[in-house]
Formats: sequence, structure tokens, C-alpha cells
Amino acid sequence: VQLQASGGGLVQPGGSLRLSCAASGRIFSDTAMAWYRQAPGKQREFVAGVMRSGIRNYADLVKGRFTVSRDNTNNTLYLQMSSLEVEDTAVYYCYADRGPGYWGQGTQVTSPA
Repeated sequence: VQLQASGGGLVQPGGSLRLSCAASGRIFSDTAMAWYRQAPGKQREFVAGVMRSGIRNYADLVKGRFTVSRDNTNNTLYLQMSSLEVEDTAVYYCYADRGPGYWGQGTQVTSPA
């Protein structure tokens, strides 16, 4: 499984951004997917996930601001981020929960103070 994340950038606090994660292979629809992030000097943390069934879950810090979704036809995972805060600044990674687990390369999101 190969994952390619994109869509990161610089956005002012209060703004919006959408991340995408393109997955290779035919197993995407059978795989739970998630977004994680890692801020400088901090551990990587869970942001949002979507099960094979479509059930979604979110970290408390992003509930009501972020929306995770998946397009099984195009093998793509999304993260719509709204009302961005300075504390959302991090490298965002997509993750495929299958076998040993697979990570994308990360995309930088910066919301400057």
C-alpha cells in the first residue's frame, strides 16, 4: 500500500484547508483510514478516522471543525479542516490500518500566530 498526502499549506487562523490522501491498490475500500499529525517537539497524535463502514471518529481537539471522509471509487481519503487554529500547525499524515499499518509521507499545515 502506498499513500500520497497533499493539500497542505499556509493558512491564516480561522481559515480552511482540505487535505487529500491518494492510496494505491485495490484494498482501500476494505481498510480503515485515519489522519494523524505531529507538531514540532510533540508526539504524533490521532486526528480523525473513518472505518470501512463509514463510521467516523475524531480527536476532541478537532471535533466540530474537521471532517474526515473517503471516496472508495477514487481510493482517496480527505480531511476538511475549518476554523483553523495556531495549534493545528503540524505535519499531517494519512494512515492505513491494514497489516503492519502504512503511513503517507506527510503534508505540512501551518496556521501562523
